Formats: sequence, C-alpha cells, structure tokens
Amino acid sequence: MPVAARVPRELRLAPFSGSRAVAAGLATWQMLRGPAWQRLLPDVYVEAAAFDPDDHRMWCEAVAVKLPVGGAISGLSAAYLWGVDLLPRRSPVHVTLPRSARFGAHPRLAVSRRSLDPTDITVSFGGIALTTEVCTAFDLGRLLPRADALAALDAMLHRRLLSAEALTGYLDTNAGGRGIAQLRELVTLVEPLAESPMESRLRLLLHDAGLPRPTVQYEVRRPAQQAMSQQAMSRRQAQAADGAGQGRFIARVDLAYPQWRIAIEYEGDHHRERTTFRRDVGRYNALRAAGWLVLRFTADDVLRQSGQLTRMVRQAIAEQRR
Repeated sequence: MPVAARVPRELRLAPFSGSRAVAAGLATWQMLRGPAWQRLLPDVYVEAAAFDPDDHRMWCEAVAVKLPVGGAISGLSAAYLWGVDLLPRRSPVHVTLPRSARFGAHPRLAVSRRSLDPTDITVSFGGIALTTEVCTAFDLGRLLPRADALAALDAMLHRRLLSAEALTGYLDTNAGGRGIAQLRELVTLVEPLAESPMESRLRLLLHDAGLPRPTVQYEVRRPAQQAMSQQAMSRRQAQAADGAGQGRFIARVDLAYPQWRIAIEYEGDHHRERTTFRRDVGRYNALRAAGWLVLRFTADDVLRQSGQLTRMVRQAIAEQRR
C-alpha cells in the first residue's frame, strides 16, 4: 500500500512558490512532481487536496505569489475579493502590471498594463496585492460594457465598499484615460439600494428609453386612515398615504413609480421555487388590492425583449396617469 506524501504545514492549502519552498528545505523538485501537488503556474504549486479549478480565490492567490512590485489583482478579480462576484465561470484572473514588468502568458490570466499609484494598491486577504475599492470601481466603471459597469458599481455601493461621492472625487483627480465619459455618466445613475445585476440592467433600459427614473426598493404601505375606503380617497390623498413610513407595510418592490402606483419587479429563477412563488402571489394580490399595477419581467425580457419591455412601462404610465 503506497504511503501518502507528507505535506509540510507551511505548504498546506495555499499556493506557494516552488523555488522558495525548495530553498527553504520544505520540498524537493522531485516531491513537487509527485501526486501530492498541483502545478498552477510556472513555479507556483498548491497541495493537490486543496486544488479546485473553479476556485477563483485560489487562482488569485497563485498569481499573487508571482506579482512584481507595482502589480495588483484588479478589475473583476479585485471586485470578487472585495465581495462582489460578477465573474463568469472559470474566469481568468485580472491583473494590472507595470508596463516594464515581465509576466508569462497563461490561459487563467488577463493582463492589463499601466502604472498604478502606490495608494491604489492595498495588501489584504492573506497578503494578496489588489487594487483599492475606489480604484477597482473606477476601472470597472470605465472599462466594462456599459450595463455590466453599472451593475458592478451598484453592487460595490450596495456593499458599502465606497460611496458615490468617493468615486466622483477619485474620478475628478484621475480624469484621463479610456472610458472616462462612460464612468462620468454612470456615476449619476448608480443606486446603492439595487440588489441584483439584472435590476441594474433593467433600470438602465428605462433610462435609455427616456422614461422617468424609478425609485429603487420602494416600500408600499397601506394608507393609515383605515376608516376611509380606497375608492373614496382622491388619487392625491392615496398617493400621499403611500409614502414610506406611513401605514401598514404591504410589500417592498424592486422599482416603483409611487406617483402612478406602478411597481416593476425583476423575476429571477429563484422565484420559481415553491415557497417563493407562493409568497409572491400573496404580495402581488396585496399590491393589486391597494391599487397598484405590477409589471413583472424576466431575464429574457431584459436581455432580448428590451423594446417590448420599455413599451409596456410607457403604456402603464400613460394608463395610470388617467
């Protein structure tokens, strides 16, 4: 029966430099070629038991082992480390390097080159050099496709990694470079209350169609004057009674036009689950009873039927205005 290779405590779980491990007497090159180890990058290894090809943090740690001075994990990978996961499956690690730095190409690497100010780099998450929160947001907002960029900015603000004011201030002092015009526009559209990338995309569709800006994560409440029937109230009185903090809570909706009692909901796949579906039915019935019109959209509507979606919203506004 083969004897399992002994793994030194210093080399367990996290990626490490093979040459440094050999120099420190923790391993030999013959050992590193054995089944107990997985080679990730040239001269970077991890314990085979800890290897997961879909573990983006592991790949970030592997790249960090080889980062030159002035280099940092950046873009979507930095956002991931900050807690904002917008990565596709098996995405490469995004890294920014000085123009003069030598770094071998690899399928799991996406390299951009520019000089980062030392204040734009922080060392966190177990010693990984990555771009700061505001620098990460700056890069995503100007370099990603527009809808993806807004979703990323919304998500970072939602997690309170930075404020719109901080991003605006950083933008004002870093006004050159590609994508600045896009970022300046998106800073005016960010919503810290947005709870999903698809909600951000939906909101951007409404903006691009010239529709009014909706209220995000709006709380609908029953009028406090219970003795007065909804039918007897004037529209203006009913609208005033719907304000946040007044009356009994009915539902919180993704997007709303309170002045016209229109709720807009994005329905992700989790809404198909039995418990969620039943809860949604109760919410929508309660909203309808309170005089609200509810529009429900799916990913297919947002991504492939955007024209029809915006027409439906425009029509709903026209009808509710009557």
